Amino acid sequence: MVVSLPLHVRVAEILRAQIADGTLPVGSALPSESALCATHQASRGTVRAALAALRNEGLIAGGRGRPPVVRDTAVVQSFETFMSFTAWAHDIGRTPGQRTIEIARRGASAIAAVSLEIEEGTPVVDVLRMRTLDGVPAMIERSSFIEPVGRLLFDFDSDSGSIYAYLTGQGVDLHEGRHTIDAVAATDVDAAHLDIDPGSPLLRERRRAVDHSGKPLEYADDRYRPDRVAFTIDNTHPAANGAAPDIRIVKEIS
Repeated sequence: MVVSLPLHVRVAEILRAQIADGTLPVGSALPSESALCATHQASRGTVRAALAALRNEGLIAGGRGRPPVVRDTAVVQSFETFMSFTAWAHDIGRTPGQRTIEIARRGASAIAAVSLEIEEGTPVVDVLRMRTLDGVPAMIERSSFIEPVGRLLFDFDSDSGSIYAYLTGQGVDLHEGRHTIDAVAATDVDAAHLDIDPGSPLLRERRRAVDHSGKPLEYADDRYRPDRVAFTIDNTHPAANGAAPDIRIVKEIS
């Protein structure tokens, strides 16, 4: 039996798609409530429910007498999902995808070796994947896992979903990550898989994942198209009682 989605959900999906494909570009005003009611043959309450969903997702701003405007599509990522692209995408209601370009056992590069606290050339398992959001290329993912962890991936279909979820399910203690964010120019490999020109700017997130004892398990170099994903840092002033300031980094849809 096919169950039809509620009308307000369908209206929200249509508007969400129009924002994603640029029909409603950043900074543009949405049609009026009356226009949306006529277009979708919906009541004002239905349209307002659809707009509320988009507002809660951070896709639009405005209200209280002001017309809704498409914002920079910022959607906050929780700390719990920062380590996993798949978990983050699901958390914000998007469809993650991946295409594995390479999984190979080879000697650790100099950069990976320093992060993983091993000798250069020590066997590691390297993973190269292209990640998508709603079918659109968004990120190139490069990871180097220490060999005892990485070899588990040879029994995993890495096109099927989250590597982190699989490894955690296999008992790997991926406890904590340190993230460094900067900008780099796209290599020829980046450009080919992200459908951009070589040399185009990319946002890079380098990650070092460790277990509860602090032993390094993974070094990653993830490169995002800045027109797809952005990062925001939220922080608060130290409290009067001497408590440490709160600092939060969030990943957003651009």
